[in-house]
Amino acid sequence: MPLVPVLEEARSAGRGVGAFNVIHLEHAEALVGAAEDADLPVVLQISENTVKWHGQLAPLAAATRVLAEQAEVPVVLHLDHAVSRDLVSEAVDLGFTSVMFDGSTLPDAHNREETRAVVAECHAMGVSVEAELGEIGGKDGVHAPGARTDPGDAAAFVRDTGVDALAVAVGSSHAMTTRDAALDLDLIAAIRGAVPVPLVLHGSSGVPDEGLAAAVRSGMTKVNIATHLQSVFTGVARERLDADPGLVDTRKYLGPGREAMREEAGRLLRLLASA
Repeated sequence: MPLVPVLEEARSAGRGVGAFNVIHLEHAEALVGAAEDADLPVVLQISENTVKWHGQLAPLAAATRVLAEQAEVPVVLHLDHAVSRDLVSEAVDLGFTSVMFDGSTLPDAHNREETRAVVAECHAMGVSVEAELGEIGGKDGVHAPGARTDPGDAAAFVRDTGVDALAVAVGSSHAMTTRDAALDLDLIAAIRGAVPVPLVLHGSSGVPDEGLAAAVRSGMTKVNIATHLQSVFTGVARERLDADPGLVDTRKYLGPGREAMREEAGRLLRLLASA
């Protein structure tokens, strides 16, 4: 399923769309199941970091794509935080309908140049492009904490590059394990008013439920949540292992973890859609 119609429909209706990371097959199964339970679209994201961990993109992408194609609801297959142009090209060849090119660590002019090139390549293949302006906090020091996106800069970046969605810095931070981040809702609204494409909130695991709902009401559309769902999965798996030190069958702890992630992802999808 292409990303643009999913986000544009949600943006027009004032709804949010959940975008959740896939690291292994159990994640993909949980997230597709959650979307079907909620009867809502979902974005399945495979990051460049995950590709490096597996050593290649194709196997996980192929399995995730099969689940997406078999789903009873719209499922978008999205490449997340790609800094490699070669990886972007491979993802397009493998059937991804959306990519996020992250040139945020590059000098501004170079970021725009590289992003324009990615947009040209992807649009020729019918693939949408998300990009990033204004670094998102955390991410191992790569992104500056406290960074904020200027609405005028955001509008100019979209105009200069032709991207289909824009990730902006408004107070969230990657890889948070506590849900106490405070977003700048006035800034979100100002960027929403200046930028003609859907906005993306990265680092949303650290944002509490009320903050997520308020962000959607203020103008966010695509909401990326990864660490929080991983914590849910891992917490249940750890409980099973702690309860039975002799347990060796991975299905007996990965299965419950998968079901817990499915339940929480479904809850989040409903929260974002009803904000």
